[in-house]
Amino acid sequence: MTFRWSMKPFIFGVIYSAAIGAVHYSPYLDVDISLPWQPISIIGIAVAFYLGFKNNSSYDRTWEARKIWGGIVNNSRSFGAAVLSFVKGEQQDDVRKELVYRHIAWMTALRYQLRLSKEWEHVEDRVKGKFAPDISEKYIANLEKELAYYLDENELEACINQTNTATQILKNQSQRLQELREQKYFEDFRHMEFFHLVRTFYDDQGKSERIKNFPFPRQYASTAIWLNFAFCMFLPFSMLDFFPGVQIWLFYVGPLMSGLLIWIYFLMEKIGDYSENPFEGTYNDVPITAIARGIEIDMREMLNDDSVPKPIKSENGFLL
Repeated sequence: MTFRWSMKPFIFGVIYSAAIGAVHYSPYLDVDISLPWQPISIIGIAVAFYLGFKNNSSYDRTWEARKIWGGIVNNSRSFGAAVLSFVKGEQQDDVRKELVYRHIAWMTALRYQLRLSKEWEHVEDRVKGKFAPDISEKYIANLEKELAYYLDENELEACINQTNTATQILKNQSQRLQELREQKYFEDFRHMEFFHLVRTFYDDQGKSERIKNFPFPRQYASTAIWLNFAFCMFLPFSMLDFFPGVQIWLFYVGPLMSGLLIWIYFLMEKIGDYSENPFEGTYNDVPITAIARGIEIDMREMLNDDSVPKPIKSENGFLL
């Protein structure tokens, strides 16, 4: 599966190396185009260090995104438990359901907004990719359909066309909590606990948007691919006389060896490239759809709700 995802550099590398070998060993062209392998290997070491830096930085972005959504999991469960414990009154069951459903609506809106494509992301995979969720192209229609299950018609109409729907839903949640405080559903201390949780949700949303809206610096992202091209362009020349005295053997194995090395370097670069944007909507994402569904299941089971949805299942080994 990994090879299918990244096989183009190997195929082109073998063809390119074979063409160079054919010129070098051709009996009709008495030319020596080989290069000493020592300086090329130094370039390879430098490129490897650069790719390591890029991959570490890209992984940090992905891991930070996962930690942010792990925090949303914990805080959401705390919010659900607080709703069930703190809200007391004549219509407490309806109020509890309203608060929990509005929170699920916020998660749904945030998930859709994070999956909207940016120009620096791999937008081609959103359309053609086998495992890419189809949400960016139908953002408003799909989001409105899902939110209609959790919000009443008036609130949905007021939020759906706002620039940041998730922010407006949290604002409504905060205002509704204040109304419930004034209606004596809970006292000041519990109201402050609710507000603290709402603030943590704003914090988590802001952290997610920071990763989404600020790309990996282009000077690092772009330089890595061009250094890779430069190194891989010279690599086959340095492999021509790497094994002196076994030219016939090298003639057949050299292109495969060069193609393998070229593939390894481009694979490292591609892994880092696809880890830069953990919310871009491909199967390399942080699985926020599955995480949000797990939170929804937990909170609706707290309410003893009917028709609790099933967990998101992986498809071909990938969880979205």
